[in-house]
Amino acid sequence: MRRLCRGLTPLLGMVMLLLAGCSDSPDTVTGSDRDEKSSYPVTWRFALEEIEGSVQHRYALELKDRIESISDGNIVIDIFPYGSIGTSLQLTDLAREGSVHLAFASPGHLADVIPEVGVFTLHYLLSDDENVNRDILASEELVQLFREPYGEQNLKLLGFVPEGWIVWTANKPLKRPEDFDGLAIRTMTSEIAAESYRAYGATPTPTPFSQVYSDLQLRRIDGQANPVFAIEEMGFYEVQNTMTFARPAQFVTSVVSNRSWFDGLPEDQREWLENALDEVAPLAYEVQAELNARRLETIRENSNINMVELTEEERERFRKASLPVRDSYARIAGERGERILDRLLTLVREAEAKTPTPASTDQ
Repeated sequence: MRRLCRGLTPLLGMVMLLLAGCSDSPDTVTGSDRDEKSSYPVTWRFALEEIEGSVQHRYALELKDRIESISDGNIVIDIFPYGSIGTSLQLTDLAREGSVHLAFASPGHLADVIPEVGVFTLHYLLSDDENVNRDILASEELVQLFREPYGEQNLKLLGFVPEGWIVWTANKPLKRPEDFDGLAIRTMTSEIAAESYRAYGATPTPTPFSQVYSDLQLRRIDGQANPVFAIEEMGFYEVQNTMTFARPAQFVTSVVSNRSWFDGLPEDQREWLENALDEVAPLAYEVQAELNARRLETIRENSNINMVELTEEERERFRKASLPVRDSYARIAGERGERILDRLLTLVREAEAKTPTPASTDQ
């Protein structure tokens, strides 16, 4: 059943969405046109890039609980886990078109349409200090840097959500950039995400999330990169024999809404949503930390997979190999992207300088 759920086709989900859209539910009407007294309860659709039990699913459940409580049941959130209404790329399109109201949109594919957000796929950019990353990712300044690029795609950026450090899996340890030479590694679709691994000599292979398990099993690809919780819940550790902990990047995703829908919300509904988002934001860090730790124990208990922790010297080799990708990012994302990269590096340096024990990463 677990494998079957991973293989759910987008077609089935699209049919479900079309049926939902054909109902007389008032959520198909813009906020400015509603008779507020007669339109409640209102249903908001929230599309996820991950399956049930994931960080995104836990976040969505927390948001659902809070918005329904704050609104006294006037707002109801329907959650659509990954595989029920489409791939990650399709979910972004659905959000841009307004077929879903809220969605997760990860830089690994979103950078195809918003190149600037590809900055989060660069390696050894964020701090090794979790507190530094938490403050930066939660800052209003960072959100403001991206508001315009998202808005140009009819998306309202509501915040960034970290999901934990990226871990590499393969059938061998990946301790040096040379170990990636010729390795077919699964990446998300954006060119910037692919460049991060091409810099090590790998062969980036964009693959839908639901297809990764079978492609690893059939040796169509040689490795993949995800936080621990995703490696466990998707069973990737069952078909790979080594996990390499290099901490190259945090998996950072964004929460978005359809911009036109958000701008058309009645004032009370917008306030409910913003308050609920503020309440849930701090929980995201706790959820990802707890979930990644628990899932790592599950992997240890259920497998003999080799776990390799890189030394700082080994990580430094990867960091140096990754630096040219920043130039590729600036070329692809343009002047606005370059400004975002420079500002993000500055924010990391400034925050690390204020910490009692500065992180060892040299930006």
